[in-house]
Amino acid sequence: MAGNLILLAAVSLLSACQQCKSHVYFAVQVGKARLKYKITPPAVTGSPEFERIFRAQQNCLESYPIFLVTFWMAGFYFNQGFATVLGLLYMYARHHFFSGYSQAAAKRVIGFRLSLGILALLTVLGTLGIANSFLDEYLDLNVVKKLRRSF
Repeated sequence: MAGNLILLAAVSLLSACQQCKSHVYFAVQVGKARLKYKITPPAVTGSPEFERIFRAQQNCLESYPIFLVTFWMAGFYFNQGFATVLGLLYMYARHHFFSGYSQAAAKRVIGFRLSLGILALLTVLGTLGIANSFLDEYLDLNVVKKLRRSF
């Protein structure tokens, strides 16, 4: 079974490395910004520059669990190859988001929209795959097989 999930596992590991690197990098950036703009913990408000860096780090942390769940559900229940490509695109989009947001709030938009769209697509694919598996398992109705026969 593990061999069948190698692509999902590989992208998950890569994304964990990216997450860790980003978290450490942005934690350092937040620390530097705290010193530069004289914002002592636990405060999370201050200059717009500080808040932008802080939000970039927090957004990264907030979206990662959603990515992992939707990525695995889409890969396991829908199609591993397609989910893998979407997972790699998501990682690129998040990198673009991080880079843009650290420079200016407006520069985060492309990366944000791309990553949000990918999460939505992963959610839809996972939902479709789970629904098909449910129908097949409990109602002996495999929609995918029926569609393949039609074409």
